[in-house]
Amino acid sequence: MSRKCGVDLSMEIMEVDCNQGESTIPPFEEDCVELGDVKDMRLEAEAVVNDVLFAVAEMFVSQKLDNALDVAYINVETREGNRYCLELTEAGLRVVGYAFDQVDDSLSTQYHETVYSLLDSLSPGYREAFGNALLQRLERLKQNGQ
Repeated sequence: MSRKCGVDLSMEIMEVDCNQGESTIPPFEEDCVELGDVKDMRLEAEAVVNDVLFAVAEMFVSQKLDNALDVAYINVETREGNRYCLELTEAGLRVVGYAFDQVDDSLSTQYHETVYSLLDSLSPGYREAFGNALLQRLERLKQNGQ
């Protein structure tokens, strides 16, 4: 795995590729970020929440469950009043509990590639809100002559 390091030189940022096999570690190691395919699921979870908050009653990243680089938990209440705890991993999103901050290890629910797919399967109110938002956006585009 390679690393990309940022070095501040005279108000300019210079990126340097570092090979893992090199014997010397540069003094600016704290500015280095490991590159690869790993996403920070905590950041992804925040993005998921911000993306669909308009179409659910309540949604937030769990502060009680252990979120990490490879897994994050999201609590959601649908417009119908049903509460779920969702697990977000590289595999996708799935329901892991039927209450906020609850993980039921005996559940073996289906993974969904997107939050839209998951919420579409759980909540008719989400589907309606999403459809209405889409129609409003199309109307605005039409009115603006685009």
